[in-house]
Amino acid sequence: MLALSGCASTKPDPLTASELATVSAADRQRAQQDVEPLSNALTLQEAIARAIKYNLGRRTRLMEEALAQGQLDVGNYEMLPKLVASAGYRDRNKDLITRSTDSVTGQPSLAHPYISSDRTATTTNLAFTWSLLDFGQSYYASRQNADRVLIAAEHRRKALHNLIQDVETAFWRAASAQKLRGEVKTTIAAAEDALRDSRKSESEGLRSPLDALRYQRQVLENLRLLESIEQELSSARIELASLINAPLGRDITVVEPADTVSDAWQNVSVDKMEELVIANNAELRESFYNARIARMETRRALLKLFPGLSFNYSVNGSDDSYLIHQHWTEAGAQLSFNLLGVLSAPAQMRLADAGVAVADQRRMMTQMIVLTQMHLAHLQYHNALKQFERADSIWKVDRDIATQVANRESAKTQSKLDLVANETAAILSELRRYQALSQFQAAASRLQATLGLEPAIAADRNVPLPELTQTIETALRQWNTGQLQPAATVK
Repeated sequence: MLALSGCASTKPDPLTASELATVSAADRQRAQQDVEPLSNALTLQEAIARAIKYNLGRRTRLMEEALAQGQLDVGNYEMLPKLVASAGYRDRNKDLITRSTDSVTGQPSLAHPYISSDRTATTTNLAFTWSLLDFGQSYYASRQNADRVLIAAEHRRKALHNLIQDVETAFWRAASAQKLRGEVKTTIAAAEDALRDSRKSESEGLRSPLDALRYQRQVLENLRLLESIEQELSSARIELASLINAPLGRDITVVEPADTVSDAWQNVSVDKMEELVIANNAELRESFYNARIARMETRRALLKLFPGLSFNYSVNGSDDSYLIHQHWTEAGAQLSFNLLGVLSAPAQMRLADAGVAVADQRRMMTQMIVLTQMHLAHLQYHNALKQFERADSIWKVDRDIATQVANRESAKTQSKLDLVANETAAILSELRRYQALSQFQAAASRLQATLGLEPAIAADRNVPLPELTQTIETALRQWNTGQLQPAATVK
């Protein structure tokens, strides 16, 4: 009673600040454990490789897949017969004394009451039991767990697709920030100089107040645009560092690849893409496995309608001195059938059939969804390519204009306001070019994910980073030529 009352009086125990700090510090240390430090400038293929190897979200997916595999291994043991060993001890404060009655006369026996067991005794038992019904249930449950392992692998693939897409987007944002950072600061400094010169001219009466204010208004507007660009680019490095599990406070230098844009997938037919989607798309493959799990559930429901047949064999022992045979064996078989369970059989079958119908309907719905996603991804890929080509052309024109205006400003034939305005326009055009490039890479990754194509990498964290980087480089080269290894052959 005291123990029960102690359990009933348990109170909430909130974490203390020191406990939170200790656990958080340990978590941060574990997150950076075995992560190779960045020693050189970061390439795109190394960024993807680092994300695959060190990203915490991907580690979680790998652990979920391992957990599903563990559930399958445990479920396989459920099909084995049960072998139970037991031992017991009993003690009485008085002898077990019984009376008897004459079976003919019904009168109490004239013999003295007798003792039939020792006050203390130890018993042992080793029992072997096997049930045909339990074996069938465990067999189909194991088949379902095997499909759940495959579903976990598809979840890992889908997470890999999303991770590669996020890394490529963050990488190009970081590249644009790195490229434009110096130009933005130089142009901001020039704009502030022009603003000071205008205010000085206004105070000295060299220009009319209205012209000076209009001039200052244009300069301030250019400054606002430049500062908004600087703010937009400032978060790119942190996003990329988070994806590759690098220290968030470290400055990362990226190296732009030589081949930034490839239109190889423009020439792939839509029919070929639909074949790739049906064969490799992670969501569609998952829906097939779910349909198989639903069919296994139907068979498990059918098993409940059959009689249960079980066999048992046991070896027993006791040190009770009153027993003539202190060691003996038992064997038996039992057939059982729930007669009232027949009444629920039609409802159980209807429920199982409904589950199969829902799974099939979801599979059909998923197929139409992923085909729609494929057509949309292909269209977005085409549009993003056109947008990049247009943004690239505009940037080249604005860059040439800014160069011409800078030369004229040096020759004192152009005002500083025109220089700042054209430099700002050139920076904006270059920013839009990088944005269009990032959107194109995201569209290409989205199309790749929808088609179910990915680098042929093993689901093992022990793969060396240089080897993984080389694998990613080969995969990117294949993708840029319109080819990549299908997911069905990836281990």
